[in-house]
Amino acid sequence: MTLFADLGPALPYAVLAFLFGAGIAFVATPLVRFVAIRLEMVDEPDARRVNVRPVARGGGIAIVIAFAPVALAVLLLNDREGVMSLPASLDGPQLVALLAGGVAAALLGLIDDLLQVRARWQLAGQLLLAGWAAALGITIPFVTNPIGPDFRLEGIVAVVFTLFWIVGMINAINFIDGLDGLSSGIALIAAVTIGVISVEKFNQPLVAVLCFTLAGALLGFLRWNFHPAAIFAGTSGTMFIGFTLALLSIVGTAKVAIALLVLGVPIIDTFWIIVRRLMTKRAPFSPDRGHFHHRLLDLGLSHRQAVLLIYALCIGLAVLAYALSGQGQLYAFLGVFFGLGIIVTIMARQSLDATGLEAESYETHDEVTLQPDETVGEAPAPPSDARAETSLAARAELADGPRASRHDVHR
Repeated sequence: MTLFADLGPALPYAVLAFLFGAGIAFVATPLVRFVAIRLEMVDEPDARRVNVRPVARGGGIAIVIAFAPVALAVLLLNDREGVMSLPASLDGPQLVALLAGGVAAALLGLIDDLLQVRARWQLAGQLLLAGWAAALGITIPFVTNPIGPDFRLEGIVAVVFTLFWIVGMINAINFIDGLDGLSSGIALIAAVTIGVISVEKFNQPLVAVLCFTLAGALLGFLRWNFHPAAIFAGTSGTMFIGFTLALLSIVGTAKVAIALLVLGVPIIDTFWIIVRRLMTKRAPFSPDRGHFHHRLLDLGLSHRQAVLLIYALCIGLAVLAYALSGQGQLYAFLGVFFGLGIIVTIMARQSLDATGLEAESYETHDEVTLQPDETVGEAPAPPSDARAETSLAARAELADGPRASRHDVHR
């Protein structure tokens, strides 16, 4: 196994960090869910969301609880043992930006999970986070040029490009977080890919171990986030995941082209969604149901089928990122960029208007296990005028615990 051989003495660190991250997240997520329910931090069903029952949000806190302590322990142990050398461009302030910045991103997101902050204030917080990371030395030094030498970035140009990259990554993860397990699964694939390439192509085992730590935390959380989800990542999760992936793709040797390709689906979906909203004279961050994953549901795919198909696309892009060089990765991204844009445009013309979709239209695509008090002749969802009453009943059931959650359609 080439990966194991390349990790060398760092292999025990990578394996233990992954396992501890997964185990802590697996245990912490139900506890976070319990607290979220008590704080009434739940997503209620509405015309935009796919869930038909209240579902706890704020699961990103569990990912942070798993990642930050394990990553810190790895860094402290390695500082004592000296098994993995720090890349020349990865110093103390950058590590502070990565770990403390990730925690700060999750806490800013938690404020939205609790209070439902307006999009403009969320964007302001993202810019502050990105600016703080840049001030601590996290900048993108170059951009791959598909037709010649790389573009070197210096001074204010490097800072602006870095701000755009970090904020863009956060919002790409946030925009794709529309189906159970989608954003966390895509981030898991990206973290593993960046980790493997970091050690095999750039000889950066420490960056790889940090990536595998994040991957483990995401895997432990995914057990509770995959359909039917017991908890959503929430803004705390998307902020933390997007910020951390953005920085992991920069620290050491910049791997922006790799991250662009691996995360091509959410990045491209975000771009075309914003373009469509601006063309229809709507705010770029106004919510709707016109995302790529919603279009897949329109085509008749079930909730799980849509998620698994996007997983497969991301894995295919990850293989391309591993196999291709910097310029090849950029060419592949441009191909996917225009190809996916054309596909989404065609799908949009064949489906309903993105702002007029109802949650009921998605319920028939998922299997629903009847509860003891239901009969075969009953409809799987109540009429719209009874939705509020059903929501209250579902909230009461949610507060009692996850005893029936494995058989309910949540989103």
